Amino acid sequence: MSTQFDFIADGLKQSVPLVRTLGLEFVEIDREHAVLRLPDNADLHNHVGGPHAGAMFSLGESASGAIVLAAFGDQLGRAVPLAVTADIAYKKLAMGPVLAEARLGRPAEDVVAQLDKGERPEFPVAVEIRTEDGTTTAEMNIVWTLRPNRT
Repeated sequence: MSTQFDFIADGLKQSVPLVRTLGLEFVEIDREHAVLRLPDNADLHNHVGGPHAGAMFSLGESASGAIVLAAFGDQLGRAVPLAVTADIAYKKLAMGPVLAEARLGRPAEDVVAQLDKGERPEFPVAVEIRTEDGTTTAEMNIVWTLRPNRT
C-alpha cells in the first residue's frame, strides 16, 4: 500500500469501531481502487463455517469508504461523504479469508466539478468480494454522495 494513503487506513481504524471489531486489514489503497481483507475468524462465521453475510457486507462497505476517502479526501473541508444506497449479491459460498476490491464508477474530476457548481453529486462504487484464490463470492454497488457542508 502506498504510504501516501496510510493515513486513510489509520483514520478508519481509529474512527470506525467496526473496522477494528472485524479486524479488517488494508491491503492496497490508491486513487484507482482500495483492497481490504477480512481474515478468517471463527467468531465471524455463519452457520456453514464461512464469513457471515453481515461481515462481508461491512468489508465491502469499508472498502468503498476507503476509495471514497482516497479520491475525495481533499474535499473534506467542504463536504461530507455519505453512503446513500447499497446492495449486495451473494454469488458463491465464501470460505476462509476474503478480499473486497472497490473502484469508483465515475471519474473523481467529474464529481468534484459537480460539487464546484454547488450541487450534491452522487457516484457509484463497485465492489467485488472474492476469496484469496480469486473466486468472486459477492458483488456490491454503493452509491455515495458528497454533501456540502452547511455554512
